[in-house]
Amino acid sequence: MAVSEQHHILETPSFEKPVKLLIVVAPYYKDIAENLIAGAKAECDKAGATYDVVEVPGALEVPTAIRIAYRQSNFDGFVALGCIIRGETTHYDTVCNDSSRGLMLLGLQGANIGNGILTVENRKQAEVRADPSDQNKGGGAAAAALHLIALERKYGKETKGIGFKPRGGSFQIADDDKGTTTV
Repeated sequence: MAVSEQHHILETPSFEKPVKLLIVVAPYYKDIAENLIAGAKAECDKAGATYDVVEVPGALEVPTAIRIAYRQSNFDGFVALGCIIRGETTHYDTVCNDSSRGLMLLGLQGANIGNGILTVENRKQAEVRADPSDQNKGGGAAAAALHLIALERKYGKETKGIGFKPRGGSFQIADDDKGTTTV
């Protein structure tokens, strides 16, 4: 058995403005999911962030749930949690690759996502990685999302509030200097 390596862990970022995260979890392995959630919540609490938790049936649904919230809600970032344990078929490869690819594509579109979906060979590996007092991959995923939010806020552009906002069949043109006009 290999000896565990030392890993450098970045300090938890601090924020001047409130941070709101959505933790999306696939509780297929309920005990493992609960440990991942506990680690993620503790990291959010450490940063002073608020969070909501939503459950989806499996790891393949996690990216879709995040996309829905990213497009239609006001979360600053997302924490993807779940566990995929290798079985006897190639379904493991499909679920690992497609859930990861979905999260990566959302990230490249601007969503701040910490990926805490475990991809392991057996239950023992999952238990060690999910345990908040051991590898704490749930906490690590929350920390990743928080670091991306901090980076976005550091390099983000200030908007002037000018643009179109759909409102019940009409559009409102928002202009900070002249008020709002409904078209």
